[in-house]
Order: sequence, then C-alpha cells, then structure tokens
Amino acid sequence: MAAKSHTVSNKNPVVVSGIQPSGTLHMGNYFGAIRQHIDFHDRHEAYFFIVNYHALTTLQDAEALRRYSVEVALDYLALGFDPEKANLFLQSDVPEVTELAWIFFTLTPVSQLEKSVAFKEKVAQGLSANAGLFNYPILQAADILIYGGTLVPVGADQKQNIEICRNLAQKFNDRYPQNPPVLPVPEPYILDRVAVVPGIDGRKMSKSYDNTIGIFDEGEVLKKKVMSIVTDSTPIKEPKDPDSCNVFALIRLFGSEELVRRIAAAYREGGYGYGQAKKELLGLIDAYFAGARDRRRDLEKRPDYVLDVLRDGGKRGRARARVYMEKIRSATGLITTHS
Repeated sequence: MAAKSHTVSNKNPVVVSGIQPSGTLHMGNYFGAIRQHIDFHDRHEAYFFIVNYHALTTLQDAEALRRYSVEVALDYLALGFDPEKANLFLQSDVPEVTELAWIFFTLTPVSQLEKSVAFKEKVAQGLSANAGLFNYPILQAADILIYGGTLVPVGADQKQNIEICRNLAQKFNDRYPQNPPVLPVPEPYILDRVAVVPGIDGRKMSKSYDNTIGIFDEGEVLKKKVMSIVTDSTPIKEPKDPDSCNVFALIRLFGSEELVRRIAAAYREGGYGYGQAKKELLGLIDAYFAGARDRRRDLEKRPDYVLDVLRDGGKRGRARARVYMEKIRSATGLITTHS
C-alpha cells in the first residue's frame, strides 16, 4: 500500500522567495517579483534572500558577484523593503540550505530534472549545461522548505520548479513520517497579469537576452532604451492594436486605469504614433521610480547600514533554518556529535 501523503496547514502563511544577484535588476524583476515581495512583507511573516549560490551557475566572477549581491539589497531597500517588517539576507549566510539540498538529491529521480523546461530554455539561450543549473530546482526547494515556507511568490516560468518543491516536501514526509509532519507543502502565488514583461526587443525581459530596462536607469540611458523598443511599421495615421504593442504592454504596467484606457483608445483611432507612446512611457517610468532613485542615492552613502540589514536578516534566517534542520536530521537519522 502506498504511504499516505502528509501536509501541513497553511493558515498563517510564511512567505519565502529569492532573487538572483547575477546582474543589474530590471523592470521584469520588479513587476515579476520585487513588487510582490514588498506587498507580502507588509502582511505576512516573510523571508527574502539573495540567492548567490544559485548565481554561481551562470556568474563566475567573484568581484561581480560581491557587487551585485550588495546592489540587490540596496535596490530592495530603495524600493520600499522595510527590514523591521521582514527578513532580507544572503543565501550564503544560511549554509544549512545546501545540506538540505543534498538530502533532497537523494529523493529526486534524475528523470524528473531532465524534464525541466527552465533548464532546457537556459541551455538553449547559450548558458553552460553545468550540474548546478541542472539541479537548480533542488536547491530552490531547499531555499523554500528550510524556513518552513508555505507561500511562494514566483513568476509563471517557475511554476514547474514549485511543483518539484511540493513533490519533495510530500515525498520527504512520506519517507520519514513524523507527527506532525516535518515539512509544509507550499503553494505558489503567481500574478498572471505581469507574468511576462516584454524587453526592448519584444521577447521576455531578461539579462540573458540583453534586452532589459534597469529599474534605476535614468536620463539619456533610459531614454535611449525606451526609444529603441521594437514596434511594427504601421504609419502614424493608421489605427493600431494596443494589445500587440510592446510599448503599450509596458504602459499598462505603469499607468492608471484611466490613462491606459485613453492611450488604448488613441491607438485604435489612428493619428497616434509609437514615438508618442514611447514618450508617454518614458514620463511614466521617470515618475514611478523618482522616489526610489532618491532613496537609493541616499543609501549608497550608507553602505554599513545595508550590510547591517543583511547581517541581521541572516541571523534570523539561520536561526529559523537551524530549527528545521534539527528536525530533518532527527527524522532522517543523521547523527551529529557537536552542538
């Protein structure tokens, strides 16, 4: 008879999510993850971590990794993350996560990882097919479950990885039954409206495609990127379909409902050019991130504060991870002879 599946109640969600420090954060990161993180940290117990172990799968430049890791923290704080409300820290400050990943390796069939859509897409983009990239979903599962995470805000492209995580939690609880079960079975939280943010070439905005608009780009750098967004060749006087336009897709993210309706109507009427739409988008971006840019400039003058936030968050994150790791070691029969 198959073992009965064990689950843990998600009545009081523990929100967990990570972000890679593999380059400058862009608007796809903001609308696909960071905005949700900041919203959740106002309402729930939350652990957000800068996944520098994950970054090693694609970034093997020590100085760049150090720089990007701190810059991600800087960006979060500038965008409104409050370290008094939730935890922000470095993945590498919680080494228990890699210990848990090893345990999960022993429960994961290779065939399951071979079906990973994300792995295949990244290799197709030219990334090295290294073992770290192949096993990425296992470390991601450890990231989530080491803190007892029950709610995971992620992009739609991560849904398969969360299913692997759920499967691992259920498999662990079945293989090593305890009362109550050791691991919760987390739920993904996917905001479909911003699942894919278009880059300047029309593909999904991604560092891999070199088609991003940075969250803190401004001045001529920002203007050049916005004005280079790919559009079709429909003449100004002709009606246009806003729903097939990359510029309008970005306007929809920044504009009020009233403004979005007005611009959509102008597209359909004709006489409204893509250049005009790009100028509107440029103004919207400038206004939206103006306050965050000011805060970021202030934070750049206070590097010790940023490191203190990471240090304090790491201490709290590791304390919680140790509680779960002790239960996991006990359940699996792993003996340690030190305190």
